[in-house]
Amino acid sequence: MTNVTVLGAGAWGTGFGRVVADAGNDVMMWAIEPYIVKDIQEKHQNSYRLPAAGQLPETMKATGDRATAVKNAKIIVVAIAAQFARGALEQFKDLIPSDAIIVSLMKGVEKKTGKRMDQVVREALDLPADRFVAVSGPNLSKQVALRQPTATVVASTNHDAALAVAKACHTDYFKPYISDDVIGLEMAGSLKNVTALAVGMSHGAGYGENTAGVIMTLGLRELTRLGVAAGAKASTFQGLAGFGDLVATCSSPLSRNYTFGYNLGKGMSIEEATKASDGVAEGVATTSAVLQLAHQLNVKMPLAEAMNHVLSDGYSFSQMFAALTGTEITAE
Repeated sequence: MTNVTVLGAGAWGTGFGRVVADAGNDVMMWAIEPYIVKDIQEKHQNSYRLPAAGQLPETMKATGDRATAVKNAKIIVVAIAAQFARGALEQFKDLIPSDAIIVSLMKGVEKKTGKRMDQVVREALDLPADRFVAVSGPNLSKQVALRQPTATVVASTNHDAALAVAKACHTDYFKPYISDDVIGLEMAGSLKNVTALAVGMSHGAGYGENTAGVIMTLGLRELTRLGVAAGAKASTFQGLAGFGDLVATCSSPLSRNYTFGYNLGKGMSIEEATKASDGVAEGVATTSAVLQLAHQLNVKMPLAEAMNHVLSDGYSFSQMFAALTGTEITAE
């Protein structure tokens, strides 16, 4: 049994916390919202963010106090919205135990710096690489909450740290695999959101699986290209954290990125899609950050460029798809 703290009681933070509790660990959820803390602590549920989970295990508790949340924690899981992560984590910097492993569930690129979440977490907490772990895969929170079989990838430059986290989240329905490719995991989890926006947009515009298949294939190709240029392994993008996560995110209305794109495809404005999706999807902020990184690494990203035109210039789906595929006949 391990003391695990989850910072952020949104859908995925709560879902992963329940996985860890199911694996036999004590879990402390930290939330900034008092009503969520009360819901978890008194009723053992998170009806605001993950009602599908139903009754949460007795071993899951909650607090809004930062010091209480991380005290005695051996593993601290970060599940905060990517664009707010740095500021939120800086408030925990002097509270976290010196031997705690820090795990990121976040998928995104910090818009103002273009940095991956592993870089943001380590900078905010002044954390050495051997205490950082990233978790990513085809893990839609509602399906995890329903205990549907799935798998994930646990990556760290420190094998022992990755193994400790994998053991802490291994259940009969949630299978972790280990990797040392932190950069690949981070890049795959972030970049697939841009592709999910485009696939959702194609379906919203009324097109079928042929069109979606083109977008997913070209999207996987370019995110692999950018990942390798940033120092990742190409094989990571063919695995659970790459292709697996891409398929799940691009195929389900449970994905906020897919839903946001779907609403754009139907003709909604950014503002209307934001309201309908109950917030801005992570891929919206990630798109411009991805392009910034691509320019730095001199990598061509036609899908990200096309989606950026959608978000910045109001391109329709037809205009986006034309920008993606071009007009000339070329070799595949």
